Amino acid sequence: MAELDADLDHIIPSSVVPPFWAKLVVGCVSLLCFARSYDGDFVFDDSEAIVNNKDLQADTPLGDLWHHDFWGSRLSSNTSHKSYRPLTVLTFRINYYLSGGFHPVGFHVVNILLHGGISVLMVDVFSVLFGGLQYTSKGRRVHLAPRASLLAALLFAVHPVHTECVAGVVGRADLLCALFFLLSFLGYCKAFRESNKEGAHSSTFWVLLSIFLGAVAMLCKEQGITVLGLNAVFDILVIGKFNLLEVIQKILRKDKSLESISMLRSGGLLFRMTLLTSGGAGVLYVRWRIMGTGPPAFMEVDNPASFADSMLVRAINYNYYYSLNAWLLLCPWWLCFDWSMGCIPLIKSIGDWRLIALAALWLCLIGLICQALCSEDSRKRRILTLGLGFLVIPFLPASNLFFRVGFVVAERVLYLPSAGYCMLLTFGFGALSRHTKKKKLIAALVLGILFINILRCMIRSGEWRSEDQLFRSALSVCPLNAKVHYNIGKNLADKGNQTAAIRYYREAVRLNPKYVHAMNNLGNILKERNELQEAEELLSLAVQIQPDFAAAWMNLGIVQNSLKRFEAAEQSYRTAIKYRRKYPDCYYNLGRLYADLNRHVDALNAWRNATVLKPEHSLAWNNMIILLDSTGNLAQAEAVGREALGLIPNDHSLMFSLANVLGKSQKYKESEALFLKAIKANPNAASYHGNLAVLYHRWGHLDLAKKHYEISLQLDPTAAGTKENYGLLRRKLEQMQKKDV
Repeated sequence: MAELDADLDHIIPSSVVPPFWAKLVVGCVSLLCFARSYDGDFVFDDSEAIVNNKDLQADTPLGDLWHHDFWGSRLSSNTSHKSYRPLTVLTFRINYYLSGGFHPVGFHVVNILLHGGISVLMVDVFSVLFGGLQYTSKGRRVHLAPRASLLAALLFAVHPVHTECVAGVVGRADLLCALFFLLSFLGYCKAFRESNKEGAHSSTFWVLLSIFLGAVAMLCKEQGITVLGLNAVFDILVIGKFNLLEVIQKILRKDKSLESISMLRSGGLLFRMTLLTSGGAGVLYVRWRIMGTGPPAFMEVDNPASFADSMLVRAINYNYYYSLNAWLLLCPWWLCFDWSMGCIPLIKSIGDWRLIALAALWLCLIGLICQALCSEDSRKRRILTLGLGFLVIPFLPASNLFFRVGFVVAERVLYLPSAGYCMLLTFGFGALSRHTKKKKLIAALVLGILFINILRCMIRSGEWRSEDQLFRSALSVCPLNAKVHYNIGKNLADKGNQTAAIRYYREAVRLNPKYVHAMNNLGNILKERNELQEAEELLSLAVQIQPDFAAAWMNLGIVQNSLKRFEAAEQSYRTAIKYRRKYPDCYYNLGRLYADLNRHVDALNAWRNATVLKPEHSLAWNNMIILLDSTGNLAQAEAVGREALGLIPNDHSLMFSLANVLGKSQKYKESEALFLKAIKANPNAASYHGNLAVLYHRWGHLDLAKKHYEISLQLDPTAAGTKENYGLLRRKLEQMQKKDV
């Protein structure tokens, strides 16, 4: 290994070679790359996995984390994504507790620090991968490969493909997985040092600890379990010194010395392989049982190639996806938060020029594999094989080989495989330097790559700071991606720019005519703009394409209700509840329909169902109070109002509704207190002042009534009822003045 380090001597100064300084440099550079994202917002998947995930909140029992998926849904549910990452969710929950709520800075800082720690740990990992495990009689490792491990760790630390994992908070799953993956690998390496010093018992402990850490990595993200495969490859190649070329030659010559190969006679190796295999199988079995209902169901737009009828078409497109992943590692300039929804059209013809990418990928891989397995240089064999192992093995769960995955290309899954790429690239730089006299040119090339990658990381981190920047950055990379247009439209709609949002939603539907979520959101905006006919057409098409789309059924019911098609609206609401039984908003809208039809009992029952499912559903509580008040059931209205305020004590709209009821029941003092409390919470509500004025008017506090009528009319000069009451009060005051005269 001294040879590779000597080749890199002109690139890595001797002053940064000592382990402490090497780790300090790697740590500082890794933090510098992604520091810009520390004060970013929650973006993209962060909303569902963090902001809308009840598992982060204190009122959710900790035990529920072990029965829920990454997004907070029960694993037993048919709609669950089956991504089981309870330890990652636990760190989110701790972040939420320490931050005092959903403050993204704390979440982002943890991610940046995790990447820094992993990058520092990579120095030790690469030292083992490049230098092997050889010890002196005193137990000290030799052949540490300081320059090669430092360069590879720097290349890893500054790789722009990591931006999604670091700058996106949900990327913590990949970071934690990588952390425990590396600790598992280093723990496995520890077994061989201890076996030399203390015997088999200590060695077994470290192997078992490695398996445990692999299981922990899997509880952070699924691909963590692949560390056991990497450990096995490392054991066979580095410890067992397995030489495939030698074995093949002896088999072909029918050489009897085949039996004497040390690896085949090693009981220790077989024991360790047994432990790794049984441990991995046990962990996977438990994981499968926890999943409950089998693998998740994905839609065709998530991974079109996996739905192709022809096995040949599937194989070709899968391999094209691999080539795109390889290109992202090689040239991480075109990065996108999402690569689905038509971003990468299927290859269906032999004449498609993209087949060149497949050929290039496999030519490179076959060349590397041949060198890794057949080279007479044992050092070269070891480095290339371990580099390929680190590149391929952690990527296998995302390869579509064992099961269908819910994406086409995902930058986040390249976090661990990029370590293998960095190892191969470092070896390539060493080989290139060895065979050329222009060593300064090689040094300039390496420094240029590091500088460009640092710059790209900073730029990309800035794009991940807000959804607007993130989504718009994807337009130049994936203009055919319907989800990109959908997300830009959603972001614009949230900001109140409905006209621009409509344009992007229409483009999303044009690019993907079966994009039901875009149809649903577009239908909602058209409904708000009173373009009811087109809204109904879009929502009807959405539920026709996806009959179990509960939200679209509910929105269709709202439109039909506005069109006075009450029977159809009721049927739509009922269908929505059929597909989503716990749907408080739908019960609320169903109650509004029944109220419009004067079916008061049905309306109250529907709103009661909404509050049972969602006790903080203020609108449902308010409507119950108002309906009971308007039908003369003041005692029942008061009881419901008090129950509601007991659950939502700071809701000023509930205070206002209950105050109205108490005023009619001549409980003036209590009514006044609630009115004043509601006004303190929302001082610019004209109706609050107007109704308090009515209370004072009835109560005989005419000066106070006059004051609040005037405040109400200042806030809303068009309020006809307030004007009329104020006029009555003024006439009464004038009459009283005349009497006094």
